[in-house]
Amino acid sequence: MDPTITCPIQNAVQLFNKKWSILIIRDMFFGKKQFSEFKEGKDISNKVLSSCLKDLEEKKIIEKRVMDTTPVTTEYHLTEAGKHLNKVLYELASFILDSNLFEEYKSPEVKESIKNQFKEALDIS
Repeated sequence: MDPTITCPIQNAVQLFNKKWSILIIRDMFFGKKQFSEFKEGKDISNKVLSSCLKDLEEKKIIEKRVMDTTPVTTEYHLTEAGKHLNKVLYELASFILDSNLFEEYKSPEVKESIKNQFKEALDIS
């Protein structure tokens, strides 16, 4: 069987084809749940964020929960499938930290601090 015909990496890339998908998933691991929180620190329009959240929901990576509060509150949570991305995100972060491609990660102390933050948020033992 030719692995390029039904390549799981190609399918994974298609799963997260929107620019902000991975960052939204990362944010959820770090405790963000509401629409306004996902916008923090990003130059993303409401329309693009809405589209990205809807896409992730349709792909069963996240779920939308409407809370019975006054006013009504909407929260987004990772599904079980979404939670399984923890190791993928950790490996991506580790690759960048260990690659020495970016000046801001040259210090061993900075690298270790960031890795520990990701380990905790992503529940990596």
